[in-house]
Amino acid sequence: MNDFNQSLQDLRESYDRKPLRRSHLSPDPFVQFEHWMQEAVDGGVYDPNACSLATVDQSGAPTARAVLLKGLENGKFVFYSNYNSRKAGHLLSNPKVSMHFPWFSMQRQVAVHGEVSKVEDSLAEEYFQSRPLLSRIGAWASEQSKPLDSRETLEKSFLKAQEMYGEHPPRPPHWGGYYLHPHTIEFWQGGPNRLHDRFLYQRSEELWKITRLNP
Repeated sequence: MNDFNQSLQDLRESYDRKPLRRSHLSPDPFVQFEHWMQEAVDGGVYDPNACSLATVDQSGAPTARAVLLKGLENGKFVFYSNYNSRKAGHLLSNPKVSMHFPWFSMQRQVAVHGEVSKVEDSLAEEYFQSRPLLSRIGAWASEQSKPLDSRETLEKSFLKAQEMYGEHPPRPPHWGGYYLHPHTIEFWQGGPNRLHDRFLYQRSEELWKITRLNP
């Protein structure tokens, strides 16, 4: 075994959270998620609303990338994207996704599985106009996921968009958002001796069934 592999095998973290009981959980997974998200914010987790979004292409090959959760709307997770991006192409051909929140500094993680649909234009417009000015201009400058010959080309595109739209850039027609309609939401918390706590919420019509899983 080489030194690098040995160093990887030697990496270990000790988990010491108190056991998570069924009685500690809300019957509503969105209430539980909001509670854990607030604790992640209060606990100083870096980018607590950042998550890994996994999609599959038309051949079934998976891709994961980081996105930012920007809302919970009537039991749906909301994120935004360029509709011409690679992820958008995946979502068009297969709307099934997973979303993973890695709050490891809190010894917690949350995994969401479900299907996506596009948000209404009115909601996308409201959020777009709330973004910082330079982020709104950046939405025009970048042809997300397309090949780029240099950093200088991207910067020139940004300056061109800035000159064209000034202080009031409109929302690009190719920019919008998605709802993730969850079928399952799993809450994981680390425990001593690798006896971690896992609880799976599964949607059954309008109700949620909660099952404890082996770690």
